[in-house]
Amino acid sequence: MPHPELSDTPPAAMAAPRTVLNVGCGPRAISIIGTVFPAEGWRELRLDINPKTDPDIVASMTDMTAVPDQSMDAVWSSHNLEHLDPHEVPLALREFLRVLRPGGCLVLAVPDLQAVARRVVEDRIDEPLYQSEAGPIFPLDAIYGFGPALAAGNRSMAHRSGFTPRTLEKALLDTGFGPVIIWRLDEAYELRVRTYRPPAPADALDGGTWDFPMA
Repeated sequence: MPHPELSDTPPAAMAAPRTVLNVGCGPRAISIIGTVFPAEGWRELRLDINPKTDPDIVASMTDMTAVPDQSMDAVWSSHNLEHLDPHEVPLALREFLRVLRPGGCLVLAVPDLQAVARRVVEDRIDEPLYQSEAGPIFPLDAIYGFGPALAAGNRSMAHRSGFTPRTLEKALLDTGFGPVIIWRLDEAYELRVRTYRPPAPADALDGGTWDFPMA
């Protein structure tokens, strides 16, 4: 018999929040809950290789053994994969797949190398692509890493890989994700992706937003 205080509580309100693993989370003051993921029904587990960011888990995205198999409802990774060597990218993607529950969602963003290359072909590498909170982003920043950060000695900001829509989709499908939905954010020269650990939800291909995982 239900407890009298809970008997009128809707089942959805009693459900435990879903968990998103924020890979490469950065400073604790920056949260994806209430911005990328809804504040209602989600909680964030923060993972970063840099202990100075005060993550919940200190680890590399290529070795997240501290995160149990099939324990996450979603994985979020924004502008991380391009910092890996090409041979490390499959390792990270396999880790993303491993920690996701069946039907779990991977949401990620990387520079759109193909769009940036067009600016290089036009001989416009000295013109900003766009303005960021850290300052103007130039084509060489998108290719090699943010110049001011590298000049300050932060070599972890160097870019060592790059992606086009085709190569990114292939890497994800080869890992075992699917379906893969890719958007181009032209103003930010960015590729945005939503994909799933099979079996994907029936409505996985519905809707036009990349950021909020499907229920």
